[in-house]
Amino acid sequence: MVATAQHLTDLATVLSARGHSVTVLTSDSGYDDPRVRFKRREVWNGIEIRRISSFAWGKGSRWKRAANFSSFFLVCAIRLLFLPGFDVVVALTSPPLISVLAALFVRLKGGRLCCWLMDLNPDEAIAAGWLKESSIAARLLNRLMNYSLRRSDEIVVLDRFMKQRISDRSSNNSRVSIIPPWSHSDVVQYSDSGGKAFRNEHGLAGKFVVMYSGNHSPCHPLDTLLDAARQLTDRTDLAFCFIGGGSEQEKVREFARLHKLDSVSCLPYQPLNELSNSLSAADLHVVVMGDPFVGIVHPSKIYNIISIGGRILYIGPDESHVTDLAPYLQTNQVFAAPHGDSSEVATLILEAREQARYSKPSEIKESKNSFHSKEVLLPQLCARLEAATHSGLTLNAQVLSEPVLGVTNEQQS
Repeated sequence: MVATAQHLTDLATVLSARGHSVTVLTSDSGYDDPRVRFKRREVWNGIEIRRISSFAWGKGSRWKRAANFSSFFLVCAIRLLFLPGFDVVVALTSPPLISVLAALFVRLKGGRLCCWLMDLNPDEAIAAGWLKESSIAARLLNRLMNYSLRRSDEIVVLDRFMKQRISDRSSNNSRVSIIPPWSHSDVVQYSDSGGKAFRNEHGLAGKFVVMYSGNHSPCHPLDTLLDAARQLTDRTDLAFCFIGGGSEQEKVREFARLHKLDSVSCLPYQPLNELSNSLSAADLHVVVMGDPFVGIVHPSKIYNIISIGGRILYIGPDESHVTDLAPYLQTNQVFAAPHGDSSEVATLILEAREQARYSKPSEIKESKNSFHSKEVLLPQLCARLEAATHSGLTLNAQVLSEPVLGVTNEQQS
């Protein structure tokens, strides 16, 4: 359901379809609901999936998260000892610093390492105030991260800001490629009937729907949006819909209860095959970037919003990947305001409300050559992995997740 998993699924599926042998090592529990458990081992679309049991105590506190991550690391390290070597290992960034295990695995058993950086840690923990930059823990984690980057043959980042942060850590920029996450325009498209059905199901019919859909985390602070909703509490024609999960979603519920905001509703993550309906139900999509998190996290939710032609309310700093994309979007598609200016956000919501009276989103016949399409970006990533072997051999791939992906030579082409 989460973006990282969706993009990993796309990559693993395409690698398998191209004749490579792919193994994924990941968790056996649900991302947002740890009570959900999956098969410990299965083959899906030709991909060998091996799942690890670990603590799944939720995200209610930092110590629970730390325990979850630590137990996953320990069991993952043990499982890796019994796996064969792979030609390419792809390490993602959930849980944080899983790339360190991948780097040690490659050093022990050979192969090449690709770090696919969806976010940066401990940078994120420092920016969020969970760690002091000068602390012993932060210095140790930075050393571990730098070790995995030095051991990487390929480093894939999502935008120019993230590349700059990596460049500041390493002088070898030739290994760093910018490949943004792609839209899922093959399955996520504007649907008028689907949007209406979603509205009817969740009590949003007849409203101007302002929607935040995605991870609720300190990286995407929602305080300004929530305060704007409080200021607009007398507007019975407005509805604020928060879809997804994460540590901050309970704060949204608590704010709505405290201020008696009947206009605010919270829903869980929607599966990929339901995203067209949920996203099409919104009149205004909110994309939030915390000021200190530019180059640390990436606003991947924006690509599916672009695919359906939705209006965007951006809350964040003047310079970010969202503002980089603005020149490529439709006129009057993006409304922007800084954090802290809830009055301006309220004004922009009303402005978008007036605009919606005269124009509605319509289905976009997206070109396969669009800059954010899967057809353009996914082959670039596959090419980087295939080139990493410096040979014409097919690959056997291993993905370490939560998650890592790996690849091994099987036969000559």
